[in-house]
Amino acid sequence: MDYLTIDDLHILGAHGHYEHERKNQQEFLIALRVGFDAKRAAKSDTLTDTIDYDALRTIIEEIFTGETHYLLERLAEDIAQKILHETIAQEVSISIQKTVVWPNGIPGVSLTRTRDRQNCT
Repeated sequence: MDYLTIDDLHILGAHGHYEHERKNQQEFLIALRVGFDAKRAAKSDTLTDTIDYDALRTIIEEIFTGETHYLLERLAEDIAQKILHETIAQEVSISIQKTVVWPNGIPGVSLTRTRDRQNCT
């Protein structure tokens, strides 16, 4: 399997269990690893035969700016499922970090969730 990785994607969103988290934009840091077979793209040198990383960024942004999520687990699940349904990805691992959780900002909190076509709904 081949992997496409996006590291350190900074994005704003209003997600969290507490009301103040859903009312105010917070910074999140995203790391994404997408597994797929790049054999065809390696031969054709054509974007349509691979996973467009700009399309991945768009999926993440759409979910982050859409419906509010109470838990990072659900947010990660929704992103992973959409990537699995809309691309040739066979596996998606996403890490979402809230960079400021407490007033001093450190430590942040992160969740990593991995999904593949076997457990895709």
